[in-house]
Formats: sequence, structure tokens, C-alpha cells
Amino acid sequence: MSASATKVYKGIAKMVVYAGNGKPNPKMGQALGPLGLNMMQFCKEFNERTSGLRNDVPCRVLLKAYTDRTFTFIVKPPPTSWFLKRCASVTQGTHLARKRYFGIVGTKYIYEIAKLKKAIDPDFDNHNIFGICKMIIAQANNMGIYVEEDVPEPVPIMTKKI
Repeated sequence: MSASATKVYKGIAKMVVYAGNGKPNPKMGQALGPLGLNMMQFCKEFNERTSGLRNDVPCRVLLKAYTDRTFTFIVKPPPTSWFLKRCASVTQGTHLARKRYFGIVGTKYIYEIAKLKKAIDPDFDNHNIFGICKMIIAQANNMGIYVEEDVPEPVPIMTKKI
């Protein structure tokens, strides 16, 4: 048998950690403590992997722990809500979904977010761009962000000959 086949899962932890700012904290302790993992070792590896990203980018982490106190983790891109809030320039969504809108996002931004999610998020591998756009629009509406169709500037029409 190979070494990887003998490893037995102990558990899985899901966390949100800011890129390059992985530090031991109580939230991380609650996630990694029951699995018996060394937080400093995780923080070092996470900070090395995300050193090329900006410090204000929240990264989703899926960590798999094994019984021999080793682990592997996958760094996923930020949640869709983070992208929407950045595009709409709002700090938070609304608690009155589809009744009160706080921001506006154009369909061009929705399409760009969908392309980005399709390219780097393994959760969207089996979805097409149109379906991802529909999911993002639904989430934007539930957050209180109005999605507006991007209309090109009207071309001025000359009425008189000069």
C-alpha cells in the first residue's frame, strides 16, 4: 500500500482567513483544536500560499485533517458576496431582501464575477457561465444590490446641418 492510502481522515474544517494574515486566534483554535493540529504550522503554510494576494481578501479554506496529525488544505477564492459588495461599494447587505436596495451593479460586473468564479473556484466546474450569472444575480437581489442592465451611452443625433 502507498503512504497516502493508509491515511485516515480525522475531520474537516472550513474557515475564512484573510490572505497573508493567518494568525492563531480563538476562531481558528475552535476549528483546529479538536482536530489536534498545530495552528502555527497551518498559519505559516497558509501565509506562504497567499503571499501574492492583497491582505484584505478573505479566502475560504477547506482543511482535511488526518489521524497522524498531518493535514492538507485547499484555498478557495472569496465568497460571491464579497465581490458584489466591492462592485456596488457597499459595506453590508440589507435585511429586507428585494424590498430595499442599497447599491447598483451592472451586468458587465456580474459577467466578470462569473468568469472569475468559473476559472478559479472548483465548486463551479460543472456549471455554465449563464447559470453562474443567474446565481450571482439572485444573490445580489437578496443582498439588496440592484442589478442594472448596462446600456451604452446614447449617440448624439445631429438635427441640423452645420
